[in-house]
Amino acid sequence: MDTIIKEKISADHLLYVSLKYTKTCDVIINLLLRWHAMIDLAFERLIDKAKKMKKWKPVPDAPRAKLVQLKQIYAGVSPVAETLDLYELFRDVEKLDKVRENEFRKGVNLKVSYRGQVVNVNLDKLKEYSEILERFISYIK
Repeated sequence: MDTIIKEKISADHLLYVSLKYTKTCDVIINLLLRWHAMIDLAFERLIDKAKKMKKWKPVPDAPRAKLVQLKQIYAGVSPVAETLDLYELFRDVEKLDKVRENEFRKGVNLKVSYRGQVVNVNLDKLKEYSEILERFISYIK
């Protein structure tokens, strides 16, 4: 749990300090990758909990297989379900087509083409993601 908290602190620093002063899309991408790493660590705790409840069926070590099974097990738990959806975006963010807008300005925006839609990742969206992840970390604790 300590490593998850450390990742969250690093991500919060990127969101509230680094992004405030630099306002670049590179910081946004690094923040999304940091959240991805944090969620990866939290998945291990979810898997351990599912194993204790005897709901976890052995699957290959492939991340997608684990993700599918976690979605089935925690479908009714809203903080986990929301985070699993976000995780897929965070996981693919490096490979997706991105357009940078208004860098070094107040309205910095990263347009990401994801599943046939354009997702605008701006400061408001990042704060929304942060709230979802905050609820998720509270559930994990």
